[in-house]
Amino acid sequence: MQVAEQEFDHLGLLNPAQRLAAEYGERGDDDGFHAGPLLVIAGAGTGKTMTLAHRVAHMIIEGVSPERILLLTFTRRASQEMTRRVESIVRASARDAIPLPAGGLPWSGTFHSIANRLLRRFARNLGLDPGFSVLDRGDAADMIDVVRHEQKLTRTSRRFPKKDTCLAIYSRCVNTQRPLADTLDETYPWCADWADELAELFRHYVLRKQQCQSLDYDDLLLYWSHLVAEPEFAEEIGSWFDHVLVDEYQDTNLVQAQILNALKPDGSGVTVVGDDAQSIYSFRAADVENILGFPDQYMPSAKVITLEQNYRSTQPLLDSANCLIAESERQYRKNLFSERRDGGKPRYITVEDGDAEAEYVVTSILANRELGMALKDQAVLFRGAHHSDRLELELVRRNIPYVKFGGLKFLEAAHVKDLLSVLKWAENPRNEVAAFRVLKLLPGMGPANAARCFERLAVNEHCISALKEFRAPAAAAGEWPAFCSLMVSLGGAEIGDRGWQSQVSEVRRWYQPHLERIYDGIDTREADLEQLEQISGRYPTRERFLTELTLDPPSAAGDLAGDPLLDEDYLILSTVHSAKGQEWESVFVLNVTDGNFPSEFATGKPEMIEEERRLLYVAMTRAKQSLSLLSPLRFHVTQQRRDGDRHVYGARSRFMTDRLLATLDQRFAGRSEAEGAAFRVRSDKQIDVASRMREMW
Repeated sequence: MQVAEQEFDHLGLLNPAQRLAAEYGERGDDDGFHAGPLLVIAGAGTGKTMTLAHRVAHMIIEGVSPERILLLTFTRRASQEMTRRVESIVRASARDAIPLPAGGLPWSGTFHSIANRLLRRFARNLGLDPGFSVLDRGDAADMIDVVRHEQKLTRTSRRFPKKDTCLAIYSRCVNTQRPLADTLDETYPWCADWADELAELFRHYVLRKQQCQSLDYDDLLLYWSHLVAEPEFAEEIGSWFDHVLVDEYQDTNLVQAQILNALKPDGSGVTVVGDDAQSIYSFRAADVENILGFPDQYMPSAKVITLEQNYRSTQPLLDSANCLIAESERQYRKNLFSERRDGGKPRYITVEDGDAEAEYVVTSILANRELGMALKDQAVLFRGAHHSDRLELELVRRNIPYVKFGGLKFLEAAHVKDLLSVLKWAENPRNEVAAFRVLKLLPGMGPANAARCFERLAVNEHCISALKEFRAPAAAAGEWPAFCSLMVSLGGAEIGDRGWQSQVSEVRRWYQPHLERIYDGIDTREADLEQLEQISGRYPTRERFLTELTLDPPSAAGDLAGDPLLDEDYLILSTVHSAKGQEWESVFVLNVTDGNFPSEFATGKPEMIEEERRLLYVAMTRAKQSLSLLSPLRFHVTQQRRDGDRHVYGARSRFMTDRLLATLDQRFAGRSEAEGAAFRVRSDKQIDVASRMREMW
């Protein structure tokens, strides 16, 4: 039995290309496992996660300490899944592997969470307070709005960008490392006249964050990049890790690529995994050039291994997807193949209009259900969230429950933000955004009184006990002592105390009467806060709890349209961007016409059109067995009478070339088919209308 265990092949489940990627490297003279830079091009459905997990496990089995492996992902869930798989593979191996620590891979996490940990370690070197706060997108936008108001940009005679647009412009400048003028010219041309005012706004926004000892999402990466821009710190941090692995490298921005290059300038131990054909997040400043140019930044060039065997889709579906992406000019050439030869060609369905499109999709979904395919195994994908409006009406009419991805997130709910703000203010008394939100929960504490209170705190060097000296307005006077006691209790707690989770219960008890006074739907909100209290038990410190939730928030039932979880089954509706990484048996893609695929807003630049091609490719490769591309012939004009019939005709998508159409089953589905079957001409009598018309003149 022992011999059998020793002969266990921990890479036995991998195909030849996956195995080559997983075991790339060799033992050096020091008996350590070393590898040069490696790029794994993992096509859709080719087992990217399995390959990366096996590579990490192989390193550990070869003697690499788990503490010396840095694994960077884009979501906490991906990091947790990767760690789980690595632990399983290492456990199954009978060879003398270094056991994983209790926490799994200590340095596995998202770019932002790893940045947060490093910045707290190097806080003094960066001029930061180790207890700095991390602002979520909502809090960052609120802070910009405060500065916007102070700069008198809310009272201009012409339209000034709103807070969310200002934050988006700021974020894009930071992540692309492009000047403000270029960003406005290329992405926000309607804001170009405000360049000077925006620059001033951003200067004061940065100053306000520094005064509050707060960092937004973009600051985490920016501070990390400045830290490793200094050779001394880059060498120190880089020396902590023998191997650095990055998942979904096609989604990295310029700052993230610079950080990776600074940590390992010679590429030693660097592995990046991704697929250039699935780079679809340029609106978040992701740069496909990072993965396209990765091999050539090293001498000699990085090793490139391509995974082409697809385990998701049938071959006819892959034939169409391969044909679509082959038209792209700059890419890593790959030809996905599958051992699944069953199933027919994908369908290209032409319909009359949006109503006919909705009718076809619903009828097909119900037909699939009758054949034994659950609603959950079917998905309808679209370019923009509003493209499913007509379909949703039809689903409601037909009593078909559905989930639509992309709604209110858990931490965006007002009552959740309220409770977290109390903890955030206690964690960092300089956090002005949290302070204002908490103070305004008390009756009579409007913006003016909240500002006076915060100023009093600032005079006392933000000592939380100074709250007792503030004279609260009459409406809040009765509740002020209890509030001060709560904040002093929270502020006096040692950060990292065991059992800190009791603070969440303490805050909930104080917040309960305010929750009942301010909001409706108390039962649902109380359930959310109870869930938040349960979640807190997973984190060793208050800081980790607040930061991790901010960087990678969970979703809530508020994401769901209707009450699908009360039903036995439900259909999936999703934008293509939200569908990336998912898969379903049957997929319907709406509005495959020019102006949607590609989007009319992307047709001005060749690189944007190429991203739109990749977006359609991602949509097509979500399907496992059945794929339908819907193309309406006409679109009704908005802003007309309810019974109006003004419309425009849609053009065939430029991606639907004759070569691609040859791989598809082309059909027309519309009312004309039914009408033709119902009415037939029975008489053979002929009328010479032409002669009669000539005789008229």
